[in-house]
Amino acid sequence: MNERRAPVPSEGPADLADILERVLDKGIVIAGDIRVDLLDIELLTIRLRLIVVSVDKAKEMGIDWWESDPSLSSHARREELAEGAGADVGRLAARVAELEKRAGQEGSG
Repeated sequence: MNERRAPVPSEGPADLADILERVLDKGIVIAGDIRVDLLDIELLTIRLRLIVVSVDKAKEMGIDWWESDPSLSSHARREELAEGAGADVGRLAARVAELEKRAGQEGSG
């Protein structure tokens, strides 16, 4: 069902939609480094990497970090909340056991 349009040869400039479709289908990578040196001492290095592709193409390439990021995925957010709740329950159970142990010691002493 994934139908692809063949590029239509045109004599004029390409439409923005056509350019965007090509970029998302094929992808584009922009990479660069910014380096700040003072007297041959490296003070700062910033590495920039930007990839622009469609979600389908990114998944095809093995890039899917947004699926496990709780700020971007409701599924990941639910998992994070469930893990946090499980940890809270574990801490509460340990605290209750500790209090029951103390109460048992105080009652027998």
